[in-house]
Amino acid sequence: MAAALELFSKHDAEDVSIDDVATAAGASRALVYHYFGGKQELYVAALRSAAEELQDRLRPVNGGTAIEGLAAGLTRYFDFVEDHAAGFAALLRGGPANRAGEVGEIVEGVRRRLFKMIMNQMQVSEPTPVLRTTLRSWIASVETAGLDWLESRDIERPTLERLLVDQMVALLGVASRHDGLAGGSLPELGRGPGELG
Repeated sequence: MAAALELFSKHDAEDVSIDDVATAAGASRALVYHYFGGKQELYVAALRSAAEELQDRLRPVNGGTAIEGLAAGLTRYFDFVEDHAAGFAALLRGGPANRAGEVGEIVEGVRRRLFKMIMNQMQVSEPTPVLRTTLRSWIASVETAGLDWLESRDIERPTLERLLVDQMVALLGVASRHDGLAGGSLPELGRGPGELG
């Protein structure tokens, strides 16, 4: 599974063969087929494994302010990015052809978990359209930041995590100008609208 994730993180799934995975894993082609049936099944199993571990790390932890909870969740997210770079990259780098069906559901499942974690921290049960759009935009930024950090590693992780938390607060400040209900989330995050600068 680790060998498959490593290969899928660097190449399009279409360009990786069962032979490539078997060679990288030091296993026989027949053994890989025996356990996974084929390349698509192996690809899905590898991504699901990475996604399940990431989702486990995103389980809410009680205690502290909402912003502390958000920061702690982001740290757990980047722990996964750092510990399982290949799995994270494979999860997010699948080509457009891989975004449909099972693979798309796996990726969206991780996004839903992160979205739910944020909503829990804000103590919001049903987001307004503006808040929903804002949070989904931030999640896309977190994913992009994770991939960029893996490629460059030219920013300290704690600095990146603080930057992303500050971006969330700033985005909520903008959202509050378009939707007063979205602005109500700011105090829950530990800062008022006048404390963004």
